[in-house]
Amino acid sequence: MIAEIASKAEPGFAADPLQYSRAILNILDDFSEEKTRMGDSQKAILNILDDSSAEKLRIEATQKAILNILDDASAEKVKIEATQKAILNILDDSGAEKLRIEATQKAILNILDDIGDERDKADHLNSEMAVEIAERKRVEQELETQQQELVNSNKELEAFSYSVSHDLRAPLRAIDGYGRILTEDYEGYLDQEGRRLLSVISSETQRMGQLVDDLLTFSRLGRQQLQSSDIDMTTLAQAVFQEWSALDAYRALQLELKPLPPARGDRALISVALGNLIANAIKFTRNRDPAVIEIGSRQENGLSVYYVKDNGVGFDMKYAHKLFGVFQRLHSTEEFEGTGVGLALVQRVIHRHGGRVWAEGKLDEGATFYFSLTDMKGEL
Repeated sequence: MIAEIASKAEPGFAADPLQYSRAILNILDDFSEEKTRMGDSQKAILNILDDSSAEKLRIEATQKAILNILDDASAEKVKIEATQKAILNILDDSGAEKLRIEATQKAILNILDDIGDERDKADHLNSEMAVEIAERKRVEQELETQQQELVNSNKELEAFSYSVSHDLRAPLRAIDGYGRILTEDYEGYLDQEGRRLLSVISSETQRMGQLVDDLLTFSRLGRQQLQSSDIDMTTLAQAVFQEWSALDAYRALQLELKPLPPARGDRALISVALGNLIANAIKFTRNRDPAVIEIGSRQENGLSVYYVKDNGVGFDMKYAHKLFGVFQRLHSTEEFEGTGVGLALVQRVIHRHGGRVWAEGKLDEGATFYFSLTDMKGEL
């Protein structure tokens, strides 16, 4: 390098070594400065390179961040697409829901219309019901009035029956007495027809007397105070049967008495009812040999139902409704005696005890009379 510098030096320097040396030194100084500048340049370059390396790292980091951002953006894009799809689905559902809401609104409007129609119908029905209720109250009032009038009429009728029956006793006794006098004192003056007529008068007078007695009993039953007590129905039925069968002692009567549950009521009146039922059974089995009378009970709806059954002549069920009426008879007096009051007495006794009475039968195959008893519920 020095040689190169020397070759470039001016020709006059070669003849003057000092000058040449000075030039050399100057050159070396310049070179040294240049070297220093080069070192500085190198340092600057190195610093730049260092900065470039850091920048490179920052760039790489930035690239990574950008890539991450791009990845996140891609995922976000997917999420956005999914959200968009969900929004579209929601919009579709919203459209369907809107249609459903509209259909519901229409249905509600129809219901409201129907409610309006029904309200009109209800108002109309309420008006009709108000009229019907008013009419029913009027009818009930009339029925109460008629019922009270009927009660009063029954009381008057009972009083009248009692009075008439009581007043008939005297003339009946007189007729019967005069008939016996004719029979005893003037029998020799009478022919056979006369004696027959006197016999008819006597028997009819006695029948009339029995009818009066039955009417008096029937009338008293409507006014008699009930005396409630516990009743041994088996013992009572046995006693009543013995009492009535003794009147037909010549007959072979077969009693089949089942154990009967106890009852509560007026013993005397229940005895009257049982007596009439047993008397009927004895009477209408007159042509039966043997005559079988069964007294028993059964349970129906928690109540004891008692019955008196016979193998007598029976009756046609189409006439069953007539059995318990006063003076109602299904057989003539020539066939079977009686006044037609007995079963009416039975019904009145049973009704006064809050029970009911009914009958079943068949012609020539016997009859069964049933009655039930509950707590006494007042008088008829």
